Amino acid sequence: MTDALGLFISLEGIDGSGKSTQSRRLAERMRAWGRDPVLTREPGGAPGAEDIRRLLVEGDPARWSPETEILLFTAARRDHLERTIRPALASGRDVVTDRFADSTRVYQGTTRGDLRALVDTIHAAAIGVEPDLTLILDMDPAVALERGLARSSGEDRFEEFGLDFQTRLRAGFLALAQEAAARCVVIDAMAAPETVAARIAEVVQTRL
Repeated sequence: MTDALGLFISLEGIDGSGKSTQSRRLAERMRAWGRDPVLTREPGGAPGAEDIRRLLVEGDPARWSPETEILLFTAARRDHLERTIRPALASGRDVVTDRFADSTRVYQGTTRGDLRALVDTIHAAAIGVEPDLTLILDMDPAVALERGLARSSGEDRFEEFGLDFQTRLRAGFLALAQEAAARCVVIDAMAAPETVAARIAEVVQTRL
């Protein structure tokens, strides 16, 4: 994406790390700066993508194979891209999304089998877009898992894989931050929410 368009920002991290809260806070802060961001999420963010979301985040943890999940997430992401992200950016609006392709790279590509090459191949063919800035919220997996399960949202299929899975997710996100250092910034999400929000705002301001 280019600066002539809106700024495309994604927030990533393990379950319970505060992505939804910090996405909302960032969008509010950007509005206070006089910008007009679109706040969205994955899977979801468009009507068809929200239908696919329910298939992915509810039900038995073993409901889908990793390969099937990759295809479902990509289908949802394509709908999201077509109907929400591209129109917003083209109109000059910023986009703040709670998760994007990096989640698929880590969740399905590296922690549920060695499928990263498959994820990248499908992403290149069907999506072909990366955020301008990715904020990776990093925290202790045990604390994050406790938070995530405490929500009792009904969308806890991935939390139910347990602590070992969340620990591997954290390692995957930190490795990705090094791999894509030009667009990824790791944020200490163990701090108070206000402190985390202030750090995120500081990073985003440098990109605007």
